[in-house]
Amino acid sequence: MTIKTFDAFTRLSINDINRITNFLFEYSDEARDTKSAIRKSLLYAAKEIPGLGGYVFVMEYKNEIIGATVVNKTGMNEYIPENILVYIAVETSFREKGIAKALIAHTIAYCDGDISKHINKDNPAIKLFEKQGFKTRNIEMRLVRN
Repeated sequence: MTIKTFDAFTRLSINDINRITNFLFEYSDEARDTKSAIRKSLLYAAKEIPGLGGYVFVMEYKNEIIGATVVNKTGMNEYIPENILVYIAVETSFREKGIAKALIAHTIAYCDGDISKHINKDNPAIKLFEKQGFKTRNIEMRLVRN
């Protein structure tokens, strides 16, 4: 299985954006974001909306998505990492088979600069990220204005 890479030069089609949005919505263990929020991260990565862009990494098996990662560039460094790994998801029946590990390794190899990942402190995937070299550094506090 290979990992397809999409960025500002290897464009995502509308069909790709819809497929990846639906996949991430269904399989991401992140706090349940809306499909709109997921779609926005994909559009930002693909430079379809103003910003620095980023990357989308997709692994398929028999033309079905089994894993996907979205990375957005922040345009910063030193005080905030240059990249944020926004979403990572693996289809349920393919978990514990090295798909997430391969996606994280690909992300690390492909992205220049530091990479951050917001993750719930109770998420068991923390161990996977630690094995890939990620270290706990900060606790995020957020003021959400509705």
